[in-house]
Amino acid sequence: MFGRSSKPVKVEVFAKTDRGRTRDHNEDRFLVADLTRQEASLLPDVREHDVGERGSLFVVADGMGGAAAGEVASEMATDTIYQQMIRAWGREREATPHRFAYRLKEAVEVANGHIHAYAKAHPEVRGMGTTTTAVGVLSDHFYLTQVGDSRAYLIRNGQAVQLTKDQSLMQRLVEAGELTEEEAAKSERRNIILQALGPDARVKVDLTHQEVRRGDILVLCSDGLSGQVKKEEIAEIVTRASDLQTAADRLIALANERGGPDNITVIIARFDGAGLRPANALEEVGHHVYPLLDTETSTEPVPVYTGSPPPQPARRRARGERWRVITLVLVAAAAVAAALYLVTRSP
Repeated sequence: MFGRSSKPVKVEVFAKTDRGRTRDHNEDRFLVADLTRQEASLLPDVREHDVGERGSLFVVADGMGGAAAGEVASEMATDTIYQQMIRAWGREREATPHRFAYRLKEAVEVANGHIHAYAKAHPEVRGMGTTTTAVGVLSDHFYLTQVGDSRAYLIRNGQAVQLTKDQSLMQRLVEAGELTEEEAAKSERRNIILQALGPDARVKVDLTHQEVRRGDILVLCSDGLSGQVKKEEIAEIVTRASDLQTAADRLIALANERGGPDNITVIIARFDGAGLRPANALEEVGHHVYPLLDTETSTEPVPVYTGSPPPQPARRRARGERWRVITLVLVAAAAVAAALYLVTRSP
C-alpha cells in the first residue's frame, strides 16, 4: 500500500497569494519545495520537477493575531516546517514512507513550539497564530498534515474532493448532524477554528494520506479562496485552464469578484509520470487517517478562534486591531454539547 516505485513521478506546480480587496496587508504565506534538491522557490526547476527520493513539500499558512503578528506566525510556520524537514528528514537513514509521514507531522509540531515560544518572549505579538496545511509527496502518496481550516482538495477526473477536514466549530456541527454543509458555509460562525499553530504549547496535528494517480491535481488554499469559491468551481476552473498559472489567476480573480474579504492563497500541483497508475473510478478519495504507530494525542482542551471582523474605514479602526481572537475552552463532550445547543438556538 505504501510502496515506492523506481519509475518517475513528475509534478508541475504553481502558487500565488493575493491581499484580497478588504485587507490592508497579507498575512498568508505559501511554500513550494523540492526536498531532494533542498530548494524552496517558484523557479522553473521547482515548478516542474521529478519527485525525488526525499519527496516534495507544499505548505499554505493563514496567519492571525493583529498588527504584524499574523505575518510573523505564518512565515515562521512555513520556514520552520521546511527547515525541519531538511534537517530531520533529510538526514533520516530510514528513508521510508512511514518515517516521512512521521517527520512531516513532527515538523508541524516543531513549528508550533517555535511560534508559541516566540510569542511568549515578545508581548507585542502574544496570541498570534496561524492555520497550516502541509502536504508532503513521496513516490505515489500524499501525506497531509492539518491544523486549522486551510484546505487541500484532490481533483481527479474533473471532480474535486476535500482531503482535509476543517478543525472548526462548523465542521463539528456538520459531523454532529446539526447543520448541513450549505448552512455551515453561510453561518456567521464559519470562521471559528478549534486549533492554530502558536497559541498553545502543544497542538494536535491531523495526519492523513492519499494515493496519487496519473493526472491528479492537488489544490491547497487558505479560506480566502475556499470561503468564496465552491470546490466544484475550483475543479472546473483548474481543469479548463490552459496552464496552472492561468488557473491560479482565475481562482483568485473569482474570489475577489465576490468581495475578496480575506487574503487569498492557492497552490496547484499536477502529477504525471510512469511511476503513477491510471486513476480508477472505484478508488476511494477523501480523508484517510495515516496509521502512525505513535498516534499520541496532544492538546486538550484546544483553543477556539474567530476570524477577523468586517473591515472598517481606517479612521475608525484602532491601530493593531485587524484580528479579534476570542479564547474559549472546549473542556469535554459535555462542553461541546452545550456549545452546540447554544449555537443552534442563537438568533
